[in-house]
Amino acid sequence: MGTRRKLFTWKDMYDTAGTEALFTSAMRDNCTFQYEHCPEYKQLLDGMGFHPSQLQTPEDLGKLPPIPTTYLKAHTLFSMDQKKLPIKATSSGTRGKKSEIGLDWGAVFSGASMILKVGRYFRFFSLTPHNYLVMGYEPHKSNKTAVAQTATGYTHMTPILHREYVLKYGPDGYYVDFDGIIKALDRFSRSKFPTRFMGFPAYTWFLMEKLKEQNLRFPLPKGSKIYLGGGWKQFYKEQVDKRDFYALAKDRFDIDESNVVESFGAVEHPIWYSDCNNHHFHVPVYSRVIIRDVNTLEPLPYGQIGLVNLLTPMVYACPLLSIMTDDLGILHEPGSCSCGVDSPWLEIIGRVGMVDIKTCAAGADDLRKGAAL
Repeated sequence: MGTRRKLFTWKDMYDTAGTEALFTSAMRDNCTFQYEHCPEYKQLLDGMGFHPSQLQTPEDLGKLPPIPTTYLKAHTLFSMDQKKLPIKATSSGTRGKKSEIGLDWGAVFSGASMILKVGRYFRFFSLTPHNYLVMGYEPHKSNKTAVAQTATGYTHMTPILHREYVLKYGPDGYYVDFDGIIKALDRFSRSKFPTRFMGFPAYTWFLMEKLKEQNLRFPLPKGSKIYLGGGWKQFYKEQVDKRDFYALAKDRFDIDESNVVESFGAVEHPIWYSDCNNHHFHVPVYSRVIIRDVNTLEPLPYGQIGLVNLLTPMVYACPLLSIMTDDLGILHEPGSCSCGVDSPWLEIIGRVGMVDIKTCAAGADDLRKGAAL
């Protein structure tokens, strides 16, 4: 059994302490493949004086040069023939640039195993039919973004009665259809079957504000939930405190905080992080998180704020082993959350301006300017 397969079929998906050696081996195997099959990645590692054989211990993971997401938005890196890949996707491109990635069959099977484990652990799967309010994009052949595929894909965790999308596709492209969502809410609130929201937190919040302005309430059937994913994107300045979000969800839909679930991830790092009962993103065995100093990019200890560096050996089609995001975050110590999960947990603080941060990869262009906090 290969190291990747063994890691993604590990029984306890939060046993990070027990999979340190396996994770390092899987990263070394993946890095060796990328080094041998992606000339651009080999050039980047050679320029930094790094070789895959240097990945021997968990501590060595911090030495692997991370590739910033901003670099991937300007450069396409593949280690396999793109025409033979079963899945290709792009990032949302809210700043005009999109990352383009592909998944090999091994990554597809690994991802399926991960989704089954996460879904079972958090009891997302149900045989009860559900209505869905997708607070994201209606599927269209022109939309290749991962966030659109994911939001619709997660509706298949239950039998589907009806799906209503907030972002509809019309003759002039996508448009926001809150009126259609409100009409669906009226129907769903009178159904005996539960409703699930799926998608962007911003559009869910804007909907709840609109309902408040119109003095509309739609108490939803027992078992209804709100699943949030994809982040606030271009609406990051409108991001609200989670407590305010939970309170308005209870007020408008009679959905308790315990039934509001948030996910974290990225197209460049296709690992599913789902929050626990305390709304913390625990690190699963499929990945590791390093927090790096904004100025030096050196790894920081637990409890300190820095740039979020995400690692996983999941994908062989592209060199996505170590990705530097433009998120600021804190990695908290194992066992510091009262939910009972012992793995470290990631707290996302916000986004950082990327003007003065250089890529760790030799020969890469200066990073594109990012949005400030």
